[in-house]
Amino acid sequence: MKSKVMFLVGLGLGYVLGTRAGRERYEQLRASAEKLWTNPQVRTQVQRAEDYVRGAAPEVVERVEVTTRKLADQVRERRPKKPGAGE
Repeated sequence: MKSKVMFLVGLGLGYVLGTRAGRERYEQLRASAEKLWTNPQVRTQVQRAEDYVRGAAPEVVERVEVTTRKLADQVRERRPKKPGAGE
Protein backbone atom coordinates (compact mmCIF):
# COMPACT_ATOMS: atom_id res chain seq x y z
CA MET A 1 0.00 0.00 0.00
CA LYS A 2 2.83 2.38 0.83
CA SER A 3 4.33 1.93 -2.62
CA LYS A 4 0.97 2.75 -4.22
CA VAL A 5 0.61 5.90 -2.16
CA MET A 6 4.18 6.98 -2.94
CA PHE A 7 3.57 6.29 -6.65
CA LEU A 8 0.43 8.43 -6.63
CA VAL A 9 2.21 11.22 -4.76
CA GLY A 10 5.10 11.10 -7.25
CA LEU A 11 2.70 11.01 -10.18
CA GLY A 12 0.80 14.00 -8.86
CA LEU A 13 3.95 15.94 -8.09
CA GLY A 14 5.37 15.20 -11.53
CA TYR A 15 2.17 16.31 -13.15
CA VAL A 16 2.04 19.56 -11.19
CA LEU A 17 5.69 20.34 -11.90
CA GLY A 18 5.54 19.26 -15.53
CA THR A 19 2.27 20.79 -16.62
CA ARG A 20 1.88 24.20 -18.14
CA ALA A 21 -1.80 24.43 -17.34
CA GLY A 22 -1.13 27.32 -15.01
CA ARG A 23 -2.30 28.46 -11.64
CA GLU A 24 -5.92 27.44 -12.14
CA ARG A 25 -5.05 23.76 -12.62
CA TYR A 26 -2.65 23.95 -9.68
CA GLU A 27 -5.44 25.29 -7.48
CA GLN A 28 -7.78 22.51 -8.66
CA LEU A 29 -5.18 19.89 -7.79
CA ARG A 30 -4.45 21.49 -4.43
CA ALA A 31 -8.14 21.58 -3.57
CA SER A 32 -8.52 17.93 -4.57
CA ALA A 33 -5.53 16.94 -2.48
CA GLU A 34 -6.84 18.87 0.52
CA LYS A 35 -10.27 17.26 0.11
CA LEU A 36 -8.64 13.82 -0.04
CA TRP A 37 -6.42 14.53 2.96
CA THR A 38 -9.36 15.67 5.09
CA ASN A 39 -11.49 12.67 4.12
CA PRO A 40 -12.36 10.76 7.33
CA GLN A 41 -11.45 7.40 5.77
CA VAL A 42 -8.04 8.71 4.72
CA ARG A 43 -7.46 10.27 8.14
CA THR A 44 -8.34 6.93 9.78
CA GLN A 45 -5.83 5.08 7.60
CA VAL A 46 -3.16 7.71 8.25
CA GLN A 47 -3.74 7.37 11.99
CA ARG A 48 -3.47 3.58 11.74
CA ALA A 49 -0.21 3.90 9.83
CA GLU A 50 1.19 6.36 12.37
CA ASP A 51 0.22 4.07 15.25
CA TYR A 52 1.87 1.11 13.53
CA VAL A 53 5.09 3.05 12.95
CA ARG A 54 5.16 4.26 16.55
CA GLY A 55 4.71 0.69 17.75
CA ALA A 56 7.38 -0.73 15.44
CA ALA A 57 9.93 2.07 15.87
CA PRO A 58 11.65 0.75 19.03
CA GLU A 59 12.19 -2.66 17.42
CA VAL A 60 13.53 -1.08 14.24
CA VAL A 61 15.90 1.13 16.22
CA GLU A 62 17.17 -1.88 18.15
CA ARG A 63 17.75 -3.88 14.96
CA VAL A 64 19.63 -0.98 13.38
CA GLU A 65 21.82 -0.57 16.48
CA VAL A 66 22.65 -4.29 16.63
CA THR A 67 23.41 -4.47 12.91
CA THR A 68 25.54 -1.34 13.07
CA ARG A 69 27.58 -2.74 15.95
CA LYS A 70 28.11 -6.01 14.08
CA LEU A 71 29.23 -4.19 10.96
CA ALA A 72 31.58 -1.95 12.94
CA ASP A 73 33.12 -5.02 14.58
CA GLN A 74 33.60 -6.67 11.18
CA VAL A 75 35.31 -3.56 9.83
CA ARG A 76 37.61 -3.40 12.87
CA GLU A 77 38.53 -7.07 12.42
CA ARG A 78 39.40 -6.60 8.74
CA ARG A 79 41.36 -3.39 9.21
CA PRO A 80 45.10 -4.07 8.95
CA LYS A 81 47.01 -3.46 12.14
CA LYS A 82 49.60 -0.69 12.00
CA PRO A 83 53.02 -1.73 13.25
CA GLY A 84 53.88 -0.04 16.53
CA ALA A 85 50.34 1.22 17.12
CA GLY A 86 50.28 -0.45 20.53
CA GLU A 87 47.41 -2.83 19.80
